[in-house]
Amino acid sequence: MQILTIIGEIVLFLLAALLVTVVVMYVVDISQTRHAVRRNFPVIGRFRYLFEKLGEFFRQYFFAMDREEMPFNRAERAWAYRAAKGDDTTIAFGSTRDLRPTGTVLFVNCPYPTMEKDAVEPGPVLVGPYCDHPYETDSFFNISAMSFGAISRPAVLALSNGARRAGVWLNTGEGGLSPYHLEGGADIVFQMGTAKYGVRNPDGSLSTERLREVAAHEQVKMFEIKLSQGAKPGKGGILPGEKVNEEIARIRSIEVGQDSISPNRHPEINSNADLLDMIDRVRSLTGKPTGFKCVIGAYGWLEELCQEILERGIESAPDFITIDSKDGGTGAAPQSLMDYVGLPVHESLPLVVDILTKYRLRDRIRVIASGKLITPGEVAWALCAGADFVNSARGYMFALGCIQALQCNKNTCPTGVTTHDPDLQRGLNPVDKAERVYRYAQSVRKEVGVIAHSCGVREPRGLRRFHCRVVQNNGVSVPLDELYPEPEPVSLASAGLG
Repeated sequence: MQILTIIGEIVLFLLAALLVTVVVMYVVDISQTRHAVRRNFPVIGRFRYLFEKLGEFFRQYFFAMDREEMPFNRAERAWAYRAAKGDDTTIAFGSTRDLRPTGTVLFVNCPYPTMEKDAVEPGPVLVGPYCDHPYETDSFFNISAMSFGAISRPAVLALSNGARRAGVWLNTGEGGLSPYHLEGGADIVFQMGTAKYGVRNPDGSLSTERLREVAAHEQVKMFEIKLSQGAKPGKGGILPGEKVNEEIARIRSIEVGQDSISPNRHPEINSNADLLDMIDRVRSLTGKPTGFKCVIGAYGWLEELCQEILERGIESAPDFITIDSKDGGTGAAPQSLMDYVGLPVHESLPLVVDILTKYRLRDRIRVIASGKLITPGEVAWALCAGADFVNSARGYMFALGCIQALQCNKNTCPTGVTTHDPDLQRGLNPVDKAERVYRYAQSVRKEVGVIAHSCGVREPRGLRRFHCRVVQNNGVSVPLDELYPEPEPVSLASAGLG
């Protein structure tokens, strides 16, 4: 009886507390002038903001169809999850992919596909033939730029160890080289962003000494100068201050707890000549292949860049160009840039390849495609369009366990991938996730090979534009080589270079 009395008193106390809370909320809501809904509908109006917040999660799990969600639909994510776990990636009954929309990519199967005994592994590709230390790799699907800071310590560790096992490279992103990038033993591409984190002087200029220190690591194979990024062309990197802890601040040479905002371009690169000068400087100091990453918008400058290269000599060319898609990802970006600025890779990749072909530089400059290419079909399309390599960030994030919670710009990622909260990081086991990174890379590699063999070629880099068709407005598909016919090379004499 005494227990029941105590329980009754607790219930009465809780009800009283709830009543007081509701009264306080009512007074606050009806008195404030900032939110019309709360002022007109005190207390009840607060549910509107709760439902708005929860809406994205309910849509993701209960209401969205398999193929309609953005930025990645459930079918794409599910394939990445199954591939990373080593589960069966086959499906039954029929595809849920709508083949009618304009832009849909289809591959042209051969009546006599490649037999398994005739299939071969992709051969090695050499990058930087004029460098002291050129880089040779057979991997065509690698890990795109994700900086330590944007992603967590256990995430970097998992990527590094998984990349080594899979034989793929890992791009550091613009946040500098951390011990966790190196710990796994993977090949590293060091990205130099506009703030030059990790290789900067106190005034933000390039430090020759620190650049040489980075290059001294044998694992660092190439240097990528970032001009722009797909999700925010014209805007530098953004790392909120709540994610800048002591370790990240030390690696980046910035202040703890302060927003890390990179300039919107390299101050010393203001022209094509400046860009080639910077590439030459980095390549000379490091002895390693050096290229640049950019989003394509205006593209007349690319033709002028090619002309400048031919005037200087072919050895002056960037060793590679990374083409980032307008629909690339990031940890934080203004919505106006993410929604509206730049060209998607499906338009920009063939355009750049054709410009390089026109100026006879296609064999000299390797082309890397990135931006929303996470499934075998997208990777195979990029190889058809002319890419030498494909990079993916968000595909590997799904392999790490990312659930597309859309909280990368906060310190609240529920899977531990993009947070520095130790309690949330605890859920990400680097050993287990490294295995998933490895299996995801291997699954993509295998299934791109399946597409290639269906098209009748022996290995993925044998894919050409005529192997791919794109659905047009009238519902009929046309070959990619008809949409983007190979251009006639320019006459060096007519260009004043003969």
